[in-house]
Amino acid sequence: MNIKTGLREVPLARPWVTREDIAAVTEVLRTPWLSMGPHLKEFERAVARYSGRVHGVGVSSGTAGLHLCLAAAEIGPGDEVITSPFSFVASANCALYQGARPVFADIDPQTLAIDPEQVEARITPRTRALISVDVFGQPAPVERLAPTVERHSLLWVQDACESIGAERNGKRSASHGKAAVFAFFPNKQMTTGEGGVVVTDDEEFAGIVRSLANQGREDDGTWLNHVRLGFNYRLNEMSAALGLSQLRRLDRILVRRARIANWYDERLRDMELVRPPYMDPATTRMSWFVYVVRLDHRVDRPALMDRLMVDGVPTRPYFVPIHLQPLYRERFGYRPGAFPVTEKVAAMTLALPFFTTMTEEQVDYVCDRLVASVRQNMHGRRMKLTGSPVRG
Repeated sequence: MNIKTGLREVPLARPWVTREDIAAVTEVLRTPWLSMGPHLKEFERAVARYSGRVHGVGVSSGTAGLHLCLAAAEIGPGDEVITSPFSFVASANCALYQGARPVFADIDPQTLAIDPEQVEARITPRTRALISVDVFGQPAPVERLAPTVERHSLLWVQDACESIGAERNGKRSASHGKAAVFAFFPNKQMTTGEGGVVVTDDEEFAGIVRSLANQGREDDGTWLNHVRLGFNYRLNEMSAALGLSQLRRLDRILVRRARIANWYDERLRDMELVRPPYMDPATTRMSWFVYVVRLDHRVDRPALMDRLMVDGVPTRPYFVPIHLQPLYRERFGYRPGAFPVTEKVAAMTLALPFFTTMTEEQVDYVCDRLVASVRQNMHGRRMKLTGSPVRG
């Protein structure tokens, strides 16, 4: 973006790919190992070590990782899996893949994480698992979820797809439960293009996940011996090499993203009708995935988004509640009002442009356009209600 030349356009997200990243991928292409080679093993170990876990399994996506965790635990028809309705749809779809039923528990209105009291209230004799979600890079309240998990002997999988490197009370967020799942789509903090990693301390569980990701093969070198029903959820060598290169500078990436979030905070802190993201005091390190503000209920969000797009500022509503997605409405009969906190929050959220290489000039431009567009939005709304301009 170059505002001075009149090009007023800021991308919503953009991966940070360096010459070192490109060289790492190119190096793989000069070898005979394009799949299931040494870069994958090294990447798995590195991600596990970084997250404070013992074992890592590279997979083709975060969605695949969540699915594999439930499959490895033999979650199936008749079972229930509790998760948040305020998340990307994969957090619930992974239960459907296994023939299980996703059961939603509403969220905390401040942190946007699943509410532990709501989780406890949703437990039934059929409940087998909990998938907690680290929303927008902020860890879920793990210390409050742990007693429920232990009391009911649940499989606990952390959907950490948005939170690599985050910490709660000084401890890495992905270090709880049976397993945690990271995702590395291009809009994430670090990327492998497509891909993810499952991390766990359980060697047997890791072995089952690895087998399931590789067509049900055992890890004994016998290529055509399939011992369980598996999937092709492997992570290729080029992606693993890119991941290794990005992981080496992940802490630097997180610092840069935190600085950009601070720039936004400073400019929006006193802005009427727009609220910056809430930071839980227990979050000792935020892993900024996206920067999502909350609009006052009086703001016409679709009109605001249209106005910002005209000015070259793309935005997105984050998230559409899972239970109100067409699939879930049709299959389970959900209607508005089922999870009021999630629905109220989702109606007000707006993701602003946010990426590692974003400049302070770009943040200034986004905030300037946001302020102007909100004012125009409210003026137009008053005119529509009164039928005449409102002065003052």
